[in-house]
Amino acid sequence: MKDWSKHWLTNLGWSQSLLIGTLDIVLVLALTYMILVIISERRTLWMVRGFIILMLASALSGRLGLPLLNFVLEKLVIGCAVAMAVALQSEFRRFLEQLGRGELRQLFQTSSLTIPKSDSVIDEIVEAVKELSKNRIGALLILETTRPIDERDFSVPGVKLNAEVSKELIQTIFQPKTLLHDGATLIRGSRIVSSGIILPLSGRTASRQLGTRHRAAMGITERVENCICVVVSEETGSISLAERGTLNRPLTIRKLKESLEARLSPTVDREAVAPGLLSWVRQIGNKALVMVSRLLGLPCLRHATRTTASRDKK
Repeated sequence: MKDWSKHWLTNLGWSQSLLIGTLDIVLVLALTYMILVIISERRTLWMVRGFIILMLASALSGRLGLPLLNFVLEKLVIGCAVAMAVALQSEFRRFLEQLGRGELRQLFQTSSLTIPKSDSVIDEIVEAVKELSKNRIGALLILETTRPIDERDFSVPGVKLNAEVSKELIQTIFQPKTLLHDGATLIRGSRIVSSGIILPLSGRTASRQLGTRHRAAMGITERVENCICVVVSEETGSISLAERGTLNRPLTIRKLKESLEARLSPTVDREAVAPGLLSWVRQIGNKALVMVSRLLGLPCLRHATRTTASRDKK
């Protein structure tokens, strides 16, 4: 017992530095995991990966004693961080909002679930938009692409409908004499969830040709990344599609259908990097526990890590 205590006290300083270093690595990996969960698209993942590599190169140059290279890399890291904050402002906004609400669990949950929409649902939406555009009736449709939208992102949540999607119902909702025609209509899967929704307007400088519906579509897609908006202009009848704060206009009926099919069908553009990263973190944690147990001479930790590793293999 005395020998074990002496051995433990001898290695206490080394073990403390090792534990602090391991904790530092785990926290950085957890932050990286949250960023990858929030981004979760291949086209922006490469940018995030490049930024991480740049940070690692900056830290390594500082460790190796290369002051000039470290100075250049640090300035590059700061510039890239500012550029990413501008390019990914909607993702960072959602991250800060979830952090402020205390929704820490959602920060570690992937959004790989796609809300399916059959071809018949897309056809009903396209046919309704076609008739609304032909008659120059203004409309604003919110279509969820992955997980459900939090109603707190709306200025006014609207009136619950929970009705089946049909072109007749969509056209009826946006008739000028109805009570719900001024707001937006939320579609989730094959159901019309609610109508008369008041959306936050975009703060960006937009063309004078764009009305309130267009600015509202840009505003909600800036704030929420898991949706797209279809807008029909009341003045010209032109069709627009808003995504991530960007407005694509004008669109033909054929182009609209192709865009909806590309975005609302189960896609392969999403890359399952978060679960792989989580298993990688688990493996690193197991190896760290093995090293600590060897230093402290604790066989129980080695047994626990072996059990965890065999469970992960199963």
